Amino acid sequence: MTRKKVCIKNPTGLHLRPAGFLCKEAMKYNCSVVFEFQDGTYNAKSVLGILGACVKCGDEIELICDGEDEAAAMDALAGAVESGLGE
Repeated sequence: MTRKKVCIKNPTGLHLRPAGFLCKEAMKYNCSVVFEFQDGTYNAKSVLGILGACVKCGDEIELICDGEDEAAAMDALAGAVESGLGE
């Protein structure tokens, strides 16, 4: 299992477009991909799960990847978040 804290840089937080981008990226990997935010754990392979977290600009989430390709998934997802999730 790998864990990494990342800060959301998108001015409007994780709204539908960046949530879809994150979900699409997470779906490329076989491992489990979730993130922790405040007191909850959310499925990064579900757009509704991501939107349900209500993550705003400047919030910090902790990505958690667990499975066979966890290292590759973590590198890709952390990079995607740090680059603005397509925005």
